[in-house]
Amino acid sequence: MNLTAIILTLNEEQHLPRCLESLRDVTDSVLVADSFSSDRTVAIAEAQGARVVQHPFVNHAQQFNWALAQLDPCTDWVLRIDADEYLTPELAVEIRERLEGLRSEIDGVLLERRMTFQGRMIRFGGVFPVQVLRLFRYGRGECENRWMDEHIRVSGETIRFVSELIDDNLNSLTWWIDKHNRYANREAVEMLNLEYGFMPSGSATNLRSGTQAGLKRWLKERVYANLPGGARATFYFLYRYILRAGFLDGRAGFAFHFLQGFWYRYLVDAKVAEVRRHMANTGSPIQKSILAVLEIDVGHRPKSE
Repeated sequence: MNLTAIILTLNEEQHLPRCLESLRDVTDSVLVADSFSSDRTVAIAEAQGARVVQHPFVNHAQQFNWALAQLDPCTDWVLRIDADEYLTPELAVEIRERLEGLRSEIDGVLLERRMTFQGRMIRFGGVFPVQVLRLFRYGRGECENRWMDEHIRVSGETIRFVSELIDDNLNSLTWWIDKHNRYANREAVEMLNLEYGFMPSGSATNLRSGTQAGLKRWLKERVYANLPGGARATFYFLYRYILRAGFLDGRAGFAFHFLQGFWYRYLVDAKVAEVRRHMANTGSPIQKSILAVLEIDVGHRPKSE
């Protein structure tokens, strides 16, 4: 059995050694798809035996599917992992002991992903651990064609491993805010597309029914998207922080639930409103307004190459 990990990178010298170390006794090979890093990312990857390929970045869906096409045809399984994530020792053992013996009908494996924020593990608020499909048979899965909130899709059966994948980003809060400002642009595109339908997109129906990802997508598109803009961010934060006991995560937890559960969601709504104002004031169509306001060319669709 051949298991290859794919890591997408851009200036990840701080995180990459830890990620690669967690993969050392699990994977047969590692492919690093780099977006022309200016730090030591490439040197670190090559020094630890990873194969490095470089490709211009448009979004995660396009970059991952491009990387997938670069794999050796002899690959049996693929692991998608971010540079700031790592396998717990328990998950490494579970993959080694269970993966090879899975029935041929099983195309994918759901992993339990948990996140830290400002050095604290987030345990409350109903957000973590989240089940993510990160292990799949080569040739039987690919990344959804989306600008944001993309998932791996497989056609066959999936099972769940019980051990955890940890997302532990070590960058500053300023970096986190800048990243989520960019994410908010892409999230706004997805929200606007639900209303205007200007491009094809992976909707809730494209994810397997009954899965956590499918349920969350359905709630987002059918419930959250139909609530009043701006107010829904407040409702969501109160749900997480009070009803789902996010307050038990302490001071760092308050910062996380407020920033990610309210500020980020409110920012998305503000950007959606800004695009609509541009359309009303200029008479421009939705695609041109998105380009002018969010600087995203929605005519440049993510695709596998």
